Amino acid sequence: MNKTISLLRTVLIANVGVAVVIAALYELDILPSGMFTGRAQDEFLSTISMELITIVFIPVALRLFKTKDVEKRLEEGNIKAFRKWGLLRILMITVPLVLNTLLYYSFMNTTFGYMALILLICLPFIYPASRK
Repeated sequence: MNKTISLLRTVLIANVGVAVVIAALYELDILPSGMFTGRAQDEFLSTISMELITIVFIPVALRLFKTKDVEKRLEEGNIKAFRKWGLLRILMITVPLVLNTLLYYSFMNTTFGYMALILLICLPFIYPASRK
């Protein structure tokens, strides 16, 4: 169980670290920010898709362990099920976080930045902790 929790924590911290590294690279002008600023259609499609993904993934990830099927498998004490569903839950929050960070600096649109902040606020609620 501790091995699984350690793995889940590592994945969560690694994905947040990737987002921080992306932000640092753009802020230090190592990568050029605003590369796609003039592409309105691409910005619109990216904004709509990321808004939908963010709006859907947050409640699903937060309530994932309360669904009947997942809760039943977790009560059985199946470590593989816990690892699978825990990893899915973490990825549902952290992958859009990384994408929103990347898109914020690519389009310089604050909408992506706000969505990344909202996803960051959700992280303490899905942080893997051991039961004691």
